[in-house]
Amino acid sequence: MGVRESARLLARVHDAALAGDPPPATPRPVISESWLRVRSHGVDPDTGRHAGLLPTEELEHRRRSSPLADVMPQLREGLVTVADVAWHIMVVTDHDGRVLWRDGSLAVRRSADRLGFAEGASWAEDTVGTNAIGTALVTRAPVQVHSSEHFVRTHHAWTCAAAPLHDPRDGRLLGVVDVSGPAATIHPATLSLVTAVTRVAEGELRLRHWASIERLRAIAAPLLARLAGRGRTAVAVDLNGWTAAVTGMAPPDRVALPAALRAGELWLPSLGVCAVEPLPGGWLIRVGDGRDPAGPASRVVLDVSRPRAWTVTVSGSAGSWTQQLSPRHAELLFVLALHPGGRSAAQLARDLFGDGGRTVTVRAELSRLRRSLGGVLAHRPYRFAEGVDVELVRPADGFDLLPHSLAPAVLAARG
Repeated sequence: MGVRESARLLARVHDAALAGDPPPATPRPVISESWLRVRSHGVDPDTGRHAGLLPTEELEHRRRSSPLADVMPQLREGLVTVADVAWHIMVVTDHDGRVLWRDGSLAVRRSADRLGFAEGASWAEDTVGTNAIGTALVTRAPVQVHSSEHFVRTHHAWTCAAAPLHDPRDGRLLGVVDVSGPAATIHPATLSLVTAVTRVAEGELRLRHWASIERLRAIAAPLLARLAGRGRTAVAVDLNGWTAAVTGMAPPDRVALPAALRAGELWLPSLGVCAVEPLPGGWLIRVGDGRDPAGPASRVVLDVSRPRAWTVTVSGSAGSWTQQLSPRHAELLFVLALHPGGRSAAQLARDLFGDGGRTVTVRAELSRLRRSLGGVLAHRPYRFAEGVDVELVRPADGFDLLPHSLAPAVLAARG
């Protein structure tokens, strides 16, 4: 089927879906699910919504504070020349879907301006409907949206391919890299190119991260040597908890830190009561003698109420601790909260992947979680430990429940 015939078919599918009629063809699952989310947010299919452009000062602040600024040379080198030749533009957004940078064909940039697709604009799904940027933000996966797959009709003349870019230090979603242009210029390799260049940029961030770990190790080494002479246990970690140096204990790859960390006494589920001191680019954590006089954790609050950020808060008589969760760990803890009696590795593999044979992946992820959460999780079967009160905070709208997830257990919970 040619490009024009495909566009006409997509238009009929789009119109039928909005009218509630049987479509002449089934839209791709990623598109139909996005249309359902967008309709639940009340986005107008004719005009979308207009969140307004960021003020210049706010736009510049977001650019300066984003780690994406460090990899813009790699993104431009890999995409701008190709986009310009193909009558496309390269767009880079932050994790909210706000356009921070835009480059490429001048003619296409002018066309984008008429759509409001300008620097400082929001291109999230709940603002402009189904589009590669907004949908990639939700699904956390590369996606191409062509012509009438866009929910808003004024975008039907466009095609776009986008890939999310994650921070390799903590898995945090930093933003989305996108290439957009006229629908007639669609090329099947565009999505692969955008994805590959995005991975190169993530690799650059990873190299910068390990260089910072080496600098922190050089600073922490003499401090830890003095503590080792006194028989003390301590670990130096960067701001994301990655270990730079250690004494008196087996070196963990990473120490899970709370979302807001300050100097002073701190209770960590994986280490007990610790004393925390700031270091240039990290923290020195002095670990106690292994006994937690205040007792174990007694309460867990799993908050999955927001569509793009999920947290777990562990509380006990020694205090509380909150950490952001990766998409996979949010899924795992959500399923365990649904099953207080516990799940075997095979059951969890079916819950997450629809395949009971993927137990190795499940066990590896749960091992990481148990190291972070200390005695909160038990195994054989996997479950929250006895005596731990678990509260699950869900979103008001079922469409916003872990919207990135394709796990069978999550799809069923959305109803």
